[in-house]
Amino acid sequence: MARQLDEQLVGHFPVGRRLRVLDVGMGRGTQALRLARAGHQVTGLERDAEMIATARATLAGEPEGIRERVRVVEGDGRDTGVHFLPGSFDVVLCHGVLMCVAEPDPLVAGLARMLAPGGLLSLLVRNGDASAMRSGLRGDWAGALTAFDTPCHADGSGLEVRADRLTDLTATLAGLGAPLHTWYGVRVFTDTAVEGARVAHALGRPDDLVTLLAVEERAGRTDPYRGVASLLHLCGVRG
Repeated sequence: MARQLDEQLVGHFPVGRRLRVLDVGMGRGTQALRLARAGHQVTGLERDAEMIATARATLAGEPEGIRERVRVVEGDGRDTGVHFLPGSFDVVLCHGVLMCVAEPDPLVAGLARMLAPGGLLSLLVRNGDASAMRSGLRGDWAGALTAFDTPCHADGSGLEVRADRLTDLTATLAGLGAPLHTWYGVRVFTDTAVEGARVAHALGRPDDLVTLLAVEERAGRTDPYRGVASLLHLCGVRG
């Protein structure tokens, strides 16, 4: 997903431009820190105190120049209007958050309002069009049957999460003035690789890991594979 995001940033903004980035639901700060290292000014919004502490501890180990480019704000992604002015950011990230929100439209609307004209919105969501198939491939027949009729299902850890359909989010983004520019699949094959054994094997072998990433990257941009990915990465552009 990081490669996909970088591809969009390079293709969408002038080379060398330092972007104002808002990372909603920043978690441990992986993407925020990566983008700060690339020279961008990043604001991370997170409500989980443990995640914030982890992000700040990681940030403390970075050089001063990078630390100065990251601001951490405690708050809920649904309250962006409380913390920031509309149009304040060139890029807004919201990765792995919509799946935890019962009503995603107000959140997405708030994210779109944060974008400056021409700004890029990056969403990472559960793929509602593939939930039944993914459960079936794992041999979870009850989960597959349920997934036909509901956007909610248990993830690998047993937590209840919600999935989104590409057509629904495409319509939502168009209605908010940030129409879908492109989309990718994420984790096309790795979720169903024999209880993760093959993935773990690849992680321990650099050459295998390179090949694994190449396969996932190719599949994530190629039909029909991207349509059955576990996750969808959608990029919209503010008009």
